[in-house]
Amino acid sequence: MKQLKLAVIALFTLVAVSSANAQDSNNPWAFSLGVNVVDFRGDKGLENIAKDFLGSSDWNFLSSISRITAEKYLDKGFTLQGAMSLNEIQNFKEQNDTNNARYYAFDVNVKYDLNNLVGDTSWFDPYVLLGGGYTYLDFQAEDQREGTLNIGYGFNFWLDENIGINYQATVKKEFADKVPDHFQQSLGVVFRFGGKDTDGDGVYDKDDACPDVAGLKEFNGCPDSDGDGIKDGDDACPNVAGLAALNGCPDSDGDGIADKDDMCPNDKGTKANNGCPDTDGDGVVDKDDKCATVAGPAANGGCPWPDTDGDGVLDKDDNCKNEAGPASNNGCPEPVISEVAEKKIGEFAKTILFNSGRATFKKGVSEKLDGIVTIMKEFPKATFVVEGHTDSTGSDKINDKLSAKRAAAVKDYLVKNGIDASRLDSKGFGSKNPIDTNDTRAGRANNRRVEIKVTNE
Repeated sequence: MKQLKLAVIALFTLVAVSSANAQDSNNPWAFSLGVNVVDFRGDKGLENIAKDFLGSSDWNFLSSISRITAEKYLDKGFTLQGAMSLNEIQNFKEQNDTNNARYYAFDVNVKYDLNNLVGDTSWFDPYVLLGGGYTYLDFQAEDQREGTLNIGYGFNFWLDENIGINYQATVKKEFADKVPDHFQQSLGVVFRFGGKDTDGDGVYDKDDACPDVAGLKEFNGCPDSDGDGIKDGDDACPNVAGLAALNGCPDSDGDGIADKDDMCPNDKGTKANNGCPDTDGDGVVDKDDKCATVAGPAANGGCPWPDTDGDGVLDKDDNCKNEAGPASNNGCPEPVISEVAEKKIGEFAKTILFNSGRATFKKGVSEKLDGIVTIMKEFPKATFVVEGHTDSTGSDKINDKLSAKRAAAVKDYLVKNGIDASRLDSKGFGSKNPIDTNDTRAGRANNRRVEIKVTNE
């Protein structure tokens, strides 16, 4: 009995420095090896068995491994236990009243883990049991054997995941008065096994959502490689710590767009621009905008188109970038007179005929001159020079004088009919600039002419 007390003291000391976490559901099989003590007090009543629990000298003890069990976890805290016990009986009804009778017991019990009622205590598993057994006593005079009803309790102290210390106390009630009621206690080492943990992460395969990859218990055995609190299976960026709102991906610039989808991960932007900023709001993101603070079209790199001549026509559309002009003329200055009008004046000028040797007009010329007046009034910015020419007949002095008078006569008519004199000039060139031969009558007629030219095109 002294040895049993020492064993119990050692057991409590070991538990005080141990922490384990084993459950029947994880390790469904167990076996134990230990010793047992038996007290027969049937003749004094079962109430005396409890009184003799401590300090009694009537306990029977065999100083060797004398009890083995095998167990299988069933479900919901219930375990089926099979046990075989061996003992040497010296104290039967009275102290030292036998001559070392042999005791054999075969028991089948159903255990219920009380942690299912109070909550798992990790290292401490108390239980109650109910079952039946068959006890055999080998006396020299006769053998006694009988079935029993077993009621008891016990507990396991788990030292690690699979090894623990077991204590069990059982009252064995007889039915036919062949084997007296008795009380059995046992102490042993229990081994649990059968649980499989392929990846060695402490989560058994049956509960491990990722049985082939070491993980964390809080994620049912699945890993969280980046430690961001999101298991890899749900983490879109499993190797980089991120935010739950972005499926585990980081957002370096805090714009609500995951770095993996952010074209500008270090600059806060908008979803519409794939995470890039557009400071001037011109639709060209800053990283591609040559003028990030001034709005401009994408076609010009985000910069506004220039208007060099300030005429309101952008250089890209301005055919005369350095000269102001209206959009209607593609940014070029409008001519002071159209080509058609200038050509028409030239045609009218050819029909201005003078009386021979004089600076007076022939009949019908005024109608042509009036046509010229109409055109000049239509283009008020145009300036002109009236040139007079003669053929080579006569002296140069006379021809020069006559051509000047004829040019002046045309100018005077135009002025009198509303054309500002500042817009007109007249010159006589005599016979210096012939346009045809002077050797024929027709040629000399062509050389006798008035030309009106635009001087500010």
